[in-house]
Amino acid sequence: MSDNSEPLEPARLARAKFRSWHRGTREADYMIGGFFDRYHESWGEAEMAWFEDLLAEDDVDVMAWALKSQPTPPRFQGPLIELMQRLDYVDMSR
Repeated sequence: MSDNSEPLEPARLARAKFRSWHRGTREADYMIGGFFDRYHESWGEAEMAWFEDLLAEDDVDVMAWALKSQPTPPRFQGPLIELMQRLDYVDMSR
């Protein structure tokens, strides 16, 4: 996604991974954690900042935006939420 050549800090990635897989409900874990696992390796600073902002939102809202049952706020609109809305990254074998 990003052409940022500087790798993200390992501690920052670990924190985001933990936060994405420990949301409070299994459904949110699969949706948000699965999204992180599938796409984070291609992220630069801008994508990571977007994701960290998303992690601060309520799971119910994030899931509604991903399922398109509520409009996505302008600050989250763009290519990353569009990837999330595909839901082709959810691995239910965990």
